[in-house]
Amino acid sequence: MMDSIVQRCFSKIVFSPPPSLSIKKMSPFLCAEDFLKVAELHGNNRNELPYGIKKAERYFRLALSKLRNCRLAIEDDGMSCKKCVVVGNGGVLRSKTLGKKIDSYDVIIRMNNGPVIGYEEDVGRKTTFRLFYPESAFSDPIHYDPNATVVFVVFKPHDLKWIWDVLSGHRVSAVGFWKKPAVNMIYRANQIRILDPAIIRKTAHEWLHFPKIFTRKEKPKHPTTGLIAIALAFHIFDEVHLAGFKYNLGDRNSSLHYYGNETMSLMTENGYHNITAEQMFLKELIDKDIVVNLTQD
Repeated sequence: MMDSIVQRCFSKIVFSPPPSLSIKKMSPFLCAEDFLKVAELHGNNRNELPYGIKKAERYFRLALSKLRNCRLAIEDDGMSCKKCVVVGNGGVLRSKTLGKKIDSYDVIIRMNNGPVIGYEEDVGRKTTFRLFYPESAFSDPIHYDPNATVVFVVFKPHDLKWIWDVLSGHRVSAVGFWKKPAVNMIYRANQIRILDPAIIRKTAHEWLHFPKIFTRKEKPKHPTTGLIAIALAFHIFDEVHLAGFKYNLGDRNSSLHYYGNETMSLMTENGYHNITAEQMFLKELIDKDIVVNLTQD
């Protein structure tokens, strides 16, 4: 197995990210035993949530104490050489029949509550990593995947309290969330990881150039889970492909997701994201052949 991985690594062009991405390979998940040390190393101790741990160290410690693992949970040998595809939830995936193509990748990253069951022909069956936050977590056991590692993206102290509560069997409160969070966790504790806030911070400030301070009249802008997933991929893998990240911003009635009936009007009215900035950034990555877009027309 190792020989085939090495052969594959030597047989392909080595990816060299441009200086604008400033990618440095790193362990992307926090560990209970050294998250404070890592915070100092990555600058998380100088930033409050959502992109650091300052003033929330106690909540991080509690949440991490409930988890059983902080490793990547996939084969470490030749990790950066593995081919990775990040599958967005965009409506552009509908009727593209990319399922088999997506499943052919070594690593498949999905996000939020984008379902696989019932959509296999378009989005595939396999999941390696799935990013989520309390308001976007699956609660129906039908979506349970024993082979997936689920990556918790933390934005606020309430998120850390939520994961502590659901893993402890406590009653979950909806206070402090923009919509009702999941009241149960369908994944085992050893499948859950907490994403290092440094990756989200890089996405917001270095990739999208969002301001670090917003005025009282401004609504803070944060990266979408999809762009955070792409950042995570680049911090681990050399070759990253995309699917489902194209949005028709000019048509408010176009399908927002490959599932359900929500339209682009919901995204254009969302004040917490800057979809135009994200689409421009992704276009640059595609135009410069830094990524391959499987759903590019």
